[in-house]
Amino acid sequence: MRAYLATSIGVVCTAVLVLPLSRPSGALAASPAAPPASQQAGPRTGPGAAHPAGTPAGAVPGSTESVPLRPLGSPRSSGSAAEPGVASREVRPFSLLGVVWDDADDELRGTVQVRTRSATTHVWSGWQDVETHNQEHGADPGTQERDSGTVRGSTAPLWVGGSDGVELRVRATAEPDGTGPVRPLLPRGLRLELIDPGDEPAPQTGAQPTTQGTGTAVGAPVGMETGTSPANGTMTGGTTGLAPVMSAEDMASSSANEGLASLGAAEIPALTKAEAEVEVSDATTRAYAAPRPRIVTRKGWGADESLREKKFGYSGTVKAAFVHHSGTGNNYTCRQTPSVLRGIYRYHVKSSGWRDFGYNFAVDKCGTIYEGRAGGVARPVLGAHTFGFNTNTTGIAVLGSYNRTNPPSAATTAVARLTAWKLGLHGVNPRAKVTLTSGGSGKYGKGARVRLHTVSGHRDGFSTDCPGSRLYGKLGSVRAKAAGYQGR
Repeated sequence: MRAYLATSIGVVCTAVLVLPLSRPSGALAASPAAPPASQQAGPRTGPGAAHPAGTPAGAVPGSTESVPLRPLGSPRSSGSAAEPGVASREVRPFSLLGVVWDDADDELRGTVQVRTRSATTHVWSGWQDVETHNQEHGADPGTQERDSGTVRGSTAPLWVGGSDGVELRVRATAEPDGTGPVRPLLPRGLRLELIDPGDEPAPQTGAQPTTQGTGTAVGAPVGMETGTSPANGTMTGGTTGLAPVMSAEDMASSSANEGLASLGAAEIPALTKAEAEVEVSDATTRAYAAPRPRIVTRKGWGADESLREKKFGYSGTVKAAFVHHSGTGNNYTCRQTPSVLRGIYRYHVKSSGWRDFGYNFAVDKCGTIYEGRAGGVARPVLGAHTFGFNTNTTGIAVLGSYNRTNPPSAATTAVARLTAWKLGLHGVNPRAKVTLTSGGSGKYGKGARVRLHTVSGHRDGFSTDCPGSRLYGKLGSVRAKAAGYQGR
């Protein structure tokens, strides 16, 4: 079914490699010059930073510093270009990084390695690999999001924690036959993106709504919205009560979950199977409704709703779930998860040119589930996670890299609970298979009808190692658990 857009205003709605290399020359001086203004995008934020003019206290603005890559040193061999990169330098505080380039259809055929300096200990890390094969993520070919003219090529983002120094190098691979210039293998316009995710959200103040709204029943026609979200923050429908002071974008995002949680809520509470069955309007689907897991909302992890596109995108239904790993590395704590999400969100929108956070949901190593792309967790939101198979599917990213590391059981259990509930809303059996039509994924041509598991790994729809061999190997047990949660 063709995806379409519904307005969001006025609705009630990868592997990490440490190389045994010596410390390169050109290390940072104690007090280097500040980066040129052309490389500074957005106000400085972070611990101890003042709020930019016009930004209310308690906001989570974040910032992006974009640094063009330059040739480093001399060519390695005759006929080859000098390797591009960023010489060791001091930068504004950041916690997540990635490399982007001009043309989203170009591929970076080579390696990207980075080392960073801790803002706390001032100790340099070892060299780490940045996952370059990220083309399999993003909106489907021919969609409005993909053809917007703003989408750029990008590596996977890498979480490095609070840092204030960086050094990066890019090395192109040789031609398949070992001949020819190396330079054409690297895309044009390479830039290093340094992301400050901003401060943690301030405690919510102000009066709370006194009741939840009635919402749109699960199973109602797609795109049907009920109620309003007035600009004055007063709820309509049911018992009226004052809502927290919220922007129009905040209100629209929160209203998309109306009926599941109160306006401005930081989380959607868990429901038992009996309670979840009441939420489903279709009698046939109701029999296999699964318990709803607790879900932290975008408000809960501090999403800056002004970054995303104003409109929400929807598919007709949800037939399958694709499981991913974020490729951001495993060096994060669960307390840092909201910051990781804000970093990925800013990287997807401001650096990669996407309309919003790419995944529909994210799960951290402790098993906490987070709302991803805006539009409502119970709705068939059109994501940008599985190139060629975003329509009628949902994308779940387990935060981390799981090619060589086993995913925690808390994370895989959370994926099972989430897929049981989400697929159960549409009567889908997690142990079944379904036929999906490819939008053109590289692995399958456009229009190809492909038989896939209803709980699939990203690699099932595209030639990629995502979600990592260790996580992919757990999907069989995820399907079995999810079916059990549905009572099958």
